[in-house]
This record gives sequence, C-alpha cells and structure tokens, in this order.
Amino acid sequence: MPKMKTKRAAAKRFSLTATGKVKYKKMNLRHILTKKSSKRKRNLRKPGYLATGPVHEIKKKLLPYG
Repeated sequence: MPKMKTKRAAAKRFSLTATGKVKYKKMNLRHILTKKSSKRKRNLRKPGYLATGPVHEIKKKLLPYG
C-alpha cells in the first residue's frame, strides 16, 4: 500500500498539539481592522481549537501522518 498524501491545504491551516487537539488560526484579522475593537483583535490573535466532533476526520483524512 503506498503512502497516503497529506492534503496540503489542510496542512497549511491546521496543526496538531501534543495532546492530539487540532489548532488553527482564527479568521477576521487580515484587513478592515479599524472598526474592530482592540479586545476583539487581541482575542483573534490567540489560536483556536477545533471541537472534538470533526477532529477525527481532520486527523484521518487530511493529516494522516499528523
């Protein structure tokens, strides 16, 4: 059986933590930042973690060797 290919789009968006959670960068921090509050922008800088539901799909189908 040949090796499975990692979906490169998913590899660029998601990363796995040591405990197996899926980490991603939050959206809405690229442009039109003047109307967003400082608190909102500060919270968007923090990483987001996927809920436990789709974690299995991400790890199995998109990041098979993660």
